Amino acid sequence: MERMKNTETILYIFSGLPGSGKTTLSQMLARHLNAVYLRIDTVEQGLRDLCSMQVEAEGYRLSYKIASDNLGLGISVVADSCNPIVLSRTEWEQVAIESRVGFINIEIICSDKVEHQKRVETRKGTIPGLIVPTWKKVESRQYDTWTSKRVIIDTAVKTINESFNELVSKIERYGG
Repeated sequence: MERMKNTETILYIFSGLPGSGKTTLSQMLARHLNAVYLRIDTVEQGLRDLCSMQVEAEGYRLSYKIASDNLGLGISVVADSCNPIVLSRTEWEQVAIESRVGFINIEIICSDKVEHQKRVETRKGTIPGLIVPTWKKVESRQYDTWTSKRVIIDTAVKTINESFNELVSKIERYGG
């Protein structure tokens, strides 16, 4: 984690495939920390609904600006996104660096393929209008290999509370 001027304010950068448990855990962490919660799916669906546009990187770019505003106010931000490619991971880190705050990359995985598929196929969308991906789309999605330091939480064989407690413990050890 980069530590700059404001060591109390942190950008928590969540990453992981759909159905891994990242939204549930990121929402729990935002509530726990009283931090701003920023969900890319919500931003992207809002752009589709309000601007009738085909969304590519616009949701991420808009979210970087919203995160930067809040970090500049000294408010920690929990960013919830698939964050599948090196470019978006680097851009999130750059938001923290430019805001002169720390950041923690957090990758949520579900190592049990059968469990992961079950979650994807049975989950209900929570954002009106957003079409949740099929298992086939999740499996075929580009997801670059990580090369940087991060907290990893495997939700495969744990309850959500066990996963959350592990997350908080690892963040504390990480320095957040």
